[in-house]
Amino acid sequence: MNPVVLIAEELAPAAIEVLAHDFDVRHVDGTDRPALLSALAEADAVIVRSATQIDAEAIAAAPRLKVVARAGVGLDNVEVPAATARGVMVVNAPTSNIVSAAEQAVALLLAVARNTAAASAALKAGEWKRSKYTGVELQGKTVGVVGLGRIGVLFAQRIAAFGTRLIAYDPYIQPARAAQLGVRLVGLEELLREADFISIHLPKTPETVGLIGEKELSIVKPGVRIVNAARGGLVDEQALADAIAEGRVAGAGVDVYAKEPCTSSPLFAFDNVVATPHLGASTHEAQDKAGLAVAKSVKLALQGEFVPDAVNVQAGGLVAEDVRPLLPLAEKLGRAFTAVAGGVAASVTVEVRGEIVNHDVSVLKLAATKGLFSSVVEEQVTYVNAPHLAAERGVEVTLATQPETVDHPNLVTVRGALPDGRTVSVSGTVTSTGTRDVIKLTEVDGFDVEIGAEGILVFLRYVDRPGVVGTVGTLLGEAGVNIAAMQVARREAGGETLMTLTVDQALGADLLTSAADSIGAGAASAADLRDE
Repeated sequence: MNPVVLIAEELAPAAIEVLAHDFDVRHVDGTDRPALLSALAEADAVIVRSATQIDAEAIAAAPRLKVVARAGVGLDNVEVPAATARGVMVVNAPTSNIVSAAEQAVALLLAVARNTAAASAALKAGEWKRSKYTGVELQGKTVGVVGLGRIGVLFAQRIAAFGTRLIAYDPYIQPARAAQLGVRLVGLEELLREADFISIHLPKTPETVGLIGEKELSIVKPGVRIVNAARGGLVDEQALADAIAEGRVAGAGVDVYAKEPCTSSPLFAFDNVVATPHLGASTHEAQDKAGLAVAKSVKLALQGEFVPDAVNVQAGGLVAEDVRPLLPLAEKLGRAFTAVAGGVAASVTVEVRGEIVNHDVSVLKLAATKGLFSSVVEEQVTYVNAPHLAAERGVEVTLATQPETVDHPNLVTVRGALPDGRTVSVSGTVTSTGTRDVIKLTEVDGFDVEIGAEGILVFLRYVDRPGVVGTVGTLLGEAGVNIAAMQVARREAGGETLMTLTVDQALGADLLTSAADSIGAGAASAADLRDE
């Protein structure tokens, strides 16, 4: 009997053809919950798009399930931890829509530059007003690209053909790589002041939410046009609307919103705003690529072969039972390191200490590398593409092991050298309570800590003095941010100090800056250590 592949939503004929010869392909309406759960009982693999929910209940209803495939980029409708706990591989199509997304940003930029949408609507309403919709050329203009991940690079390559000057803000890419692309790296403030057009291509993280707000929009070059086809919430919609109303911003192209579906926004009131309903991946080609990619992954998985686009632990093959609890630790240490470092490292060493090194722990280097880039590139980072992302950015990641440790039965440290000569380190361990594994940070940049590696962590460095804890608590309280845990570590009384906070929600760039300014912090950062 051939393995059963259950297709829960529409899939390209070419994708079905990949599976038809070797598997029993069955179809079900994934939005019909009872029918879905019934069909899953015999499924070895299930393929969905965005409408079908594959949660813990669905996974429990599928005793034979080996693979969940999402024909698209996101995994919001797949409960990855539940799948991982059951040993079910989860795959998606992380690069299927990158061309479509880049082209959507270009389309929005051109439409805003030439007032295309407003002119079209006016003409259809019986108005012929050529002078009212006079636009601007791109040639000779400065285009600022915020984020040089894969989509940002594709956008830059395409917009360069219009004879533009390209500048970019991305603290996680090496200047040499940017130079190869013909892009000059600048700080965010310089980009805002110089650019005639700004296109945003960043992931959504606690530090990027609200990155472009009232303060940033107050310093932009007059007449700038702004495009956001990346993630909702990166640009403060009300602040952008105010800047357009005041004439500081000449127009905007918006494809994503803080809350979706979105049918009401202050931006919708302006003729010089082109607004689309999150169409970045909505092309026939992107949908076909996604279906074909996951069909190939499902085939590989069911045949027991290596799966390039697996997003959970099973991508790494066999991992010793004792090593598995350290995988989320290593990944979280990578995320925390990137936050504390505040930029890309020139080289990183993943140090593993304890009896655990009697096993093959090479997968921990992979997990840490995944964490290093999870919040700094737009595409989803997997165990497979993480080394490629490191190589692209010129970051060398090595593994060091030591069978002996101090204070903890196992200890993992992510230590990196930054381009400015600084060395940053973050360490952690996993302890068992008998019912579950507890992941803790034990050291952050030379400060001894002991705090759970979960939720959203905020790191503030300052000079020790009375009243700082109260000041931070008051500021966050007034902002409606609840502090779940706090720890203060100092080298000596009155000396350099690190405050680590666990908060219940992301602070956003403005609030993080305000917290740092309120105590004269020398450095402030946030790391999202929530389980994916």
